[in-house]
Amino acid sequence: MRITNNIITRNTKMNINNNKVTLNSMNNQMSSQKKISKPSEDPVVAIRSLRLRSSLSQITQYYEKNIPDAESWMDVTETALTNMRKVLTDIHTQCVNGATDTLTADDRNTILSQLQKLADQVYAEGNADYAGRTVFTGYKTNTTLTFQEAQAETSYNITQYISASAIEEHRYGYNKLSTPTSQQISDAIANGTSPADPGMESISRIRLAYDGLGSNLNQLNYAYSTANADGTTTSVTVDLINGQKTSTVTSADGSVTATTTTASGYTFSSRTTAQLEASGYAIGNDEVIYNADTGELLLGKNVAKELNSTDAKVTVNYDKTGFDKGDLKPENYYDCTNTTDPANPIKYTNYDENGKFIEEDIEYTVAANQTINVNTLANNVFDSAIGRDVEDLIYAVQNAISAHDTVDQISAMMKESQYSDADSQKKLKEYLAAANRQADYADDQMKRMYSNGITNFSEYMGKVNLAITDVGSKGDRLDVIKTRMGNQQTTVKKLKSTNEDKEISDIVIDYTSSYTAYQASLQAAGKVEKQTLLDYL
Repeated sequence: MRITNNIITRNTKMNINNNKVTLNSMNNQMSSQKKISKPSEDPVVAIRSLRLRSSLSQITQYYEKNIPDAESWMDVTETALTNMRKVLTDIHTQCVNGATDTLTADDRNTILSQLQKLADQVYAEGNADYAGRTVFTGYKTNTTLTFQEAQAETSYNITQYISASAIEEHRYGYNKLSTPTSQQISDAIANGTSPADPGMESISRIRLAYDGLGSNLNQLNYAYSTANADGTTTSVTVDLINGQKTSTVTSADGSVTATTTTASGYTFSSRTTAQLEASGYAIGNDEVIYNADTGELLLGKNVAKELNSTDAKVTVNYDKTGFDKGDLKPENYYDCTNTTDPANPIKYTNYDENGKFIEEDIEYTVAANQTINVNTLANNVFDSAIGRDVEDLIYAVQNAISAHDTVDQISAMMKESQYSDADSQKKLKEYLAAANRQADYADDQMKRMYSNGITNFSEYMGKVNLAITDVGSKGDRLDVIKTRMGNQQTTVKKLKSTNEDKEISDIVIDYTSSYTAYQASLQAAGKVEKQTLLDYL
């Protein structure tokens, strides 16, 4: 093949350009310390780089953002739960103090003062928030657990589902005695009357979540099921307001075979506290009384017995208008409807069709295909009965203080000269005897309630301790994931660097080699044109 000068020149130019391209590539590596500057230079490195960069971006999101956010949420939760445990511990301590037989007036006043202060803190920790999101209210992170201010016009229709285990025995006092006036003593002497004899009546009760309710209930029924010997099941629903009992028999395949409706045999009525006290809290065995003042259902013995023996589920629907500061918001605990604006009611559903509380879990993605639940629901920790128990404890000690004050005041009256006559002294002794009986009842009631309080608040603390343990276990799991993601981040960064980066020492060597080759090609090119055909002639 004949090689012409043009061929030599063209090849020389091409070789110079190739060396220059290589030198340019080495120059780019020198300045960026990267193996390639565009995918076409090495598609394998480019594809691997894209994958590693994508993985590193995800890992960085988990490790530097999601995991710290989850940690902060759980730290806020744990702090609030720890504070709540301290509040419950303090109340438990007051219950221990109040359950003794040797309380003085100062002791009772101290217990009252402490409980009144603690009452304001019972649910305060439930309003804890992280970055403006309330941590105990499930998906409703934009709302607090309790009302921050008194809401006189706010109205709710509330449905509560109550188990038979919520039934408890409670003693109610009647014929309460206060310090008599001079006129009352004179009238008693003139008429030959004696002070009413204070007494107490023990009644089974169910407490609703709130007091100060509407005068009537919208719904009050209970339901239970029993298995029959023939394999069928009888489901019973008792409508206490209307006095009806409906029994439905279903076969093994779930088909209804018979339905009957009869009279329940129970009577229902609404009464105020004043009416109940006036009647001496007399309640029939087959009677159910609703007290809107206290938000209580008082059950006759036969009613309570059937509820307990069948482990019935009670459903109560009622309306409440007006809430105090610190009251729990119904939407965090019950199926309810905010009816403040009748034209725009807001419905909240917290229970499914099987009567199970709907868990609203807030989950963070903390690793590939791995999430962690960070929130704790108030319903599982801040029991709605805690506030009602504290109210009962405060009322019990106030009642005891008032009863002993009456005794002291009557005793002081007996020493006054205006009551020194025999008739006045005799009548005051009758009042003093009644006052002492009232004080004895109040002391005994306080002791009983505070003894029960020891058990109740131990259970409440148990729930809080369990929640703290649960948060701690989640934190331990998150620590393990955090360590793993940190290691993965380091590994992927190293792989990315190995794939993309080039050691400066290697770049210098390659650059020097390329530069030498380029210079040599230039020098060779400078000699190519010097050789002509005449040089051979």
